[in-house]
Amino acid sequence: AMADPCSFASPACCLTRHLYLRCRYVIFASLQVLDTKDLQVFKVTVNGQDAKFGFGEKHSFKGTPLEIALPFELKRGQEAIVEISFESSPKSSALQWFTPEQTSGKKHPFLFSQCQATHCRAIFPCQDTPAVKLTYYAEISVPKELVALMSANRDGEMPDPEDSSRKIYRFSQNVPIPCYLVALVVGALESRKIGPRTLVWAEKELVDKSAYEFAEAEAMLKTAEDLAGPYVWGQYDLLVLPPSFPYGGMENPCLTFVTPTLLVSVTLIKVIAHEISHSWTGNLVTNKTWEHFWLNEGHTVYLERRIGGRLFGEQFRHFQALGGWRELQNTINTLGDKNPVTNLVPNLSEVDPDEAYSSVPYEKGFALLFYLEQLLGGPDVFIGFLKAYIQQFAYKSIVTEDWKNFLYAYFKDKVDVLDKVDWNSWFHAPGMPPVKPTYDMTLANACVALSQRWIKAKESDLGSFSSADLKEMSSHQLIEFLALLLLEEPLPVSHVKRMQQVYDFNAINNSEIRFRWLRLCIKSKWEEAIPLALKMATDQGRMKFTRPLFRDLYGFDKCRDLAVKTFLEHRASMHPVTSMLVGKDLKQDQ
Repeated sequence: AMADPCSFASPACCLTRHLYLRCRYVIFASLQVLDTKDLQVFKVTVNGQDAKFGFGEKHSFKGTPLEIALPFELKRGQEAIVEISFESSPKSSALQWFTPEQTSGKKHPFLFSQCQATHCRAIFPCQDTPAVKLTYYAEISVPKELVALMSANRDGEMPDPEDSSRKIYRFSQNVPIPCYLVALVVGALESRKIGPRTLVWAEKELVDKSAYEFAEAEAMLKTAEDLAGPYVWGQYDLLVLPPSFPYGGMENPCLTFVTPTLLVSVTLIKVIAHEISHSWTGNLVTNKTWEHFWLNEGHTVYLERRIGGRLFGEQFRHFQALGGWRELQNTINTLGDKNPVTNLVPNLSEVDPDEAYSSVPYEKGFALLFYLEQLLGGPDVFIGFLKAYIQQFAYKSIVTEDWKNFLYAYFKDKVDVLDKVDWNSWFHAPGMPPVKPTYDMTLANACVALSQRWIKAKESDLGSFSSADLKEMSSHQLIEFLALLLLEEPLPVSHVKRMQQVYDFNAINNSEIRFRWLRLCIKSKWEEAIPLALKMATDQGRMKFTRPLFRDLYGFDKCRDLAVKTFLEHRASMHPVTSMLVGKDLKQDQ
């Protein structure tokens, strides 16, 4: 078996089959080494007999291996129940705890988890590798005015027999999942039914707006089923988290987590389509190690864009695909085109997956699939392959070689075409891909033309711009216009001031537009944008926005000190992973 460089828990000797999480107890099956991070362990029993256990050496980001000596010999294929009494730390990297003041409602505390990639070990001892899949049953005791939700089907609630001020929520996940998909949230949550299998959950202040914004979920689920096969998870709920949630969305099974920045974003549909698509690619067919993360994300972006194509037409799909190529260019400009983390299949030995995280597995992965679609006969042919691939590897964890072998088997009549692909460069070379797919430019042309006008304009030409420039453009095209300008050398500050005069971008609350506009202003060293950029970087904590804004502010000499000071003031209320990564970006790592 291929070892996972990000985990101590080698699945070679024994596998976890089922997890039973009860308030303070976790029960597993047959293991010797488990991953833990900042956990205390009080007692371990195996089939009811006390077992000796000890911790190995602590690693800077992998945590500490928990070694359990089984009190009797386990024969091959024999199962055992391991019961571990443990406690997680208040500073767990998987959890963010909020005081009542930090929530929308201001009355009750709030807690959420984010385990991907390797933080499940900071909640409970586990084989924290996506190579291992398990079912789980959980009982969570919370104060009775709060609600607990997990990445599972809700299985009822009851008063807590040990404490009348609390109640116990029960959950069961009967589809085997990797433990990075275990998720928990506790808060004063309300729900609204928006479809036959969908509730939207949020704090009271946001629940109605959320229900309105996510109304398309069922239509997208049906489209996804048509493209990828039946949805096996039962419920598909959506949960809107506090603004510090570090990602756009997280595909926790039965309960997608999303950032509230989506409620002011035109890319809402794209993120929901993406998280829905993960129900097949990622959650059903899973990367065996984080080095093969592109198998999760490249295929999910491909499906997400196929859903977009069904809803808004093929030109729109091509426009989104081209936007993804630009995003990849932007990422590679930031990371450097010789940087080994820009390989589609990177080597993660002694690399923290949180630090390696970027758009590369998403957009280089998508570009490969889009290129293959064009090479092998178009979208209808390629979706046939995708459906067969999902059927072949459902409930399993795989590596790139498995994917490639299946591709060759499926297209056995086109092996000559496949052999022309430069596989080595696609998988193992840094920088941009060896080939650029073909894109329909219909919707992109207006963005390119307007961005070129601004790039070429001299001071004397600034009068030629007016608000009429934007009247034919969609919000998606505005995002792309700004993204194109961000790939170029910074505009003179006179240009961005004029842009604000004629287009009034400061008045736009749409998070994707605002983010790119403020980056453009800071890169052009327009001082008036500094407070606006700092506000956006701290009002929410989605890393896609917060990290580049802080990096740009840090790179602008006029406000470097202010950027650091602002970060240090907000650090305590930031998500632990965001705080760690922004700290590294601003050279403040403790």
